[in-house]
Amino acid sequence: MNRRSGPAVSRRGFLALTGGLGLVVLGGSGCASVFGENAGALLRSDLPLPEPFRVGLPIPAIAEPVRSEDGTDYYELVQRAAAQEIVPGTTTTIWGFDGTFPGPTFRVRAGQRSVVTLRNELPVPTSTHLHGGVTPPDSDGYATDLVVPADYPHDPRRHSHDVMQVPPEAWTLHEEVKEHEYPLEQRAATLWYHDHRMDFSAPQVWRGLLGAFLLHDDEEDALGLPSGDKDVPLLICDRAFGADGEFKYPSLDATLTSVPGVEPDYHSGVQGDVVLVNGAPWPVLEVANTKYRFRLVNASNARRYRFGLSPAPENGPAFVQIGTDQGLLAAPVDRDEFDAAPAERFDVVIDFSAYPVGTQVVLENLLGEEGTRQVMRFDVVREEADETEIPERLSEIERLTRDEAVAERDFDFRLTTVNGHQTWTINGEPFDPMSNMATPALDTVELWRFTSDFHHPVHIHLAHFQVLTRNGAEPEPAEQGWKDTVDVRPYEVLEVLVRFSGFRGRYLVHCHNLEHEDMAMMVNFEVV
Repeated sequence: MNRRSGPAVSRRGFLALTGGLGLVVLGGSGCASVFGENAGALLRSDLPLPEPFRVGLPIPAIAEPVRSEDGTDYYELVQRAAAQEIVPGTTTTIWGFDGTFPGPTFRVRAGQRSVVTLRNELPVPTSTHLHGGVTPPDSDGYATDLVVPADYPHDPRRHSHDVMQVPPEAWTLHEEVKEHEYPLEQRAATLWYHDHRMDFSAPQVWRGLLGAFLLHDDEEDALGLPSGDKDVPLLICDRAFGADGEFKYPSLDATLTSVPGVEPDYHSGVQGDVVLVNGAPWPVLEVANTKYRFRLVNASNARRYRFGLSPAPENGPAFVQIGTDQGLLAAPVDRDEFDAAPAERFDVVIDFSAYPVGTQVVLENLLGEEGTRQVMRFDVVREEADETEIPERLSEIERLTRDEAVAERDFDFRLTTVNGHQTWTINGEPFDPMSNMATPALDTVELWRFTSDFHHPVHIHLAHFQVLTRNGAEPEPAEQGWKDTVDVRPYEVLEVLVRFSGFRGRYLVHCHNLEHEDMAMMVNFEVV
């Protein structure tokens, strides 16, 4: 059975749920229809696109600690440019962790304190965020906490945004190197890491600054789920390429040193015409006729996906979802298709015993057109014994209740005119790094209400949450686990119960459509 998350709501119903806040959707260049499933105009490549299913699925290298002492694992990563063959027969300059796109995959035990030292050898400043991590504020990858490369010829605090003012005291600068502390006192989950630089997250992630970070624990190990080479991270994103094979992106400033933002046609979000999985276009993975666990990460800047399989299995679901952003669900959920907004993660099992050996199974994007309709292909090439299972119960999850909330807050995500410029705002305000929109107390729960004029994947740093209602209704089973990112759809009202645990300090809430984020759709909260 396919379980979709929540009923649709009309504009009239939306206004009723929000108490008639008078929300509007402004027209103008770059503002896509609020009812569309895609962000806006398609960015087309200038070179002939490769034929799908001609390259194998790359598996990123595993990050290894350089040393371990006193209960801490120490890692070192270098952010640098490198030439990588993405489109067969051409080379692309990527910006990558250790010079690879995606960067190395971390596989770490929950609770294993890890310290990651990052050296920036790129031509621009960076900030690195462990997405989904319960992380001290000075290691969280705050947007103005920058690692500046050696001999950088510009003032890294230079800021020329039309609607935001960022004073010099808002910036924290590190020369070449920064150490990140990750206590990882949290349950097993599929996390990922990526660039988070103020004004330029979108183009820097587009160039390759991302990777998977997988946490394991004893609870998960005891379930007998597929493991080893049958536990596969899939970082899925879309890109476009110039005629020379280089990444194509509509930046106003291609050097990423001064003027932020994109050309007007792409204000709603940049979507490319090539789908990449683990950095390869429409790849193929050869599989046995057994169960595989796939950790799907929507690592796209703005594209939403609706995943399905073709052919669908004759018996049983296409996918069994076992986890979401922050780890295992309470029980598995059968899915024939599911939507994934940018930065959301879906932990699913596909049972290839439903297909005869020799079958080719395509992972499709049912929201895509032309080449973006296909994602990758699984070729069932051999028989193997399968001793794995999916238990009827996966985890005991404490369900938060409305009564536990000590405060309620509203966050309205929409396009607004500020100083004569259309920009993406929260509660009508562009980002101000010197102010806080909320000050929750440590170890409390608050009810946050999200409203929207567009598709906005909302991400909360540090704090994890549970969806309480979507348009006044209880969320579907697949959305009842712990999350850190949620798709707020046009004219929807979403209530989430947010638990603030781990650390005091300043953190961010923002839209994870990265073009929206770069155009000021962020706010601070401070845990006190």
